[in-house]
Amino acid sequence: MNRREALKNLGLGAGMLVVGPTTLSLLQSCKNEPEYDWQPVFLTAGQGFALKRILDVIIPKTETPGASDLNIAQFIDSYMDEVADLDRRDKFKQSADAFAEAFQNKFNKSNNEGSDEEFDQIIEKYLKATPAEQDQYIKKNTETQDAQKQQSKMHIDPDAGAFAYLTTVRELGIWAWKNSEEIGENVMWYDPIPGEYIPCGPVSELGNGKAMSL
Repeated sequence: MNRREALKNLGLGAGMLVVGPTTLSLLQSCKNEPEYDWQPVFLTAGQGFALKRILDVIIPKTETPGASDLNIAQFIDSYMDEVADLDRRDKFKQSADAFAEAFQNKFNKSNNEGSDEEFDQIIEKYLKATPAEQDQYIKKNTETQDAQKQQSKMHIDPDAGAFAYLTTVRELGIWAWKNSEEIGENVMWYDPIPGEYIPCGPVSELGNGKAMSL
């Protein structure tokens, strides 16, 4: 198995989303829910707390809305509960458990007790890992691929699982952020009635260099 194939198998990235009216409707409905009333329906309360903190590090609020402003944690939790197939659900839950174990190993506390600084540190450890370190995480994960098919509850290496979990959360979070109505209409280049094809024109008339919202 080459590195590209291993990376594809490691997580459940945005490329594996079942994208259709249900997913997009779910994304918008999560945006409209009060953030302070949220209780996870798929993840545990502790995992939901950690997911929100992770997303706030990856997509912080700046001059544009952050993950919490758009309730992206709620969307990911609901997507796994309502749309994802059983295999994706199992892998996501197992990797969330592995992340919790890795957090416990690093800080000697549960991830629902973690500080902003501690989440910054553990996210940097895995998402900014060197290529050699990533290869080690992938190797640890792929060594148990066949065994996991036979025994779905098999223990996952904490480092490999945490890397897979954070990679997946980052990809799903960025996909949800870019496809939210708020970002699509108010941050990206939004044209509800696209006009003629213009192969060459002034940047000021073509979105000022922004990516176009689909």
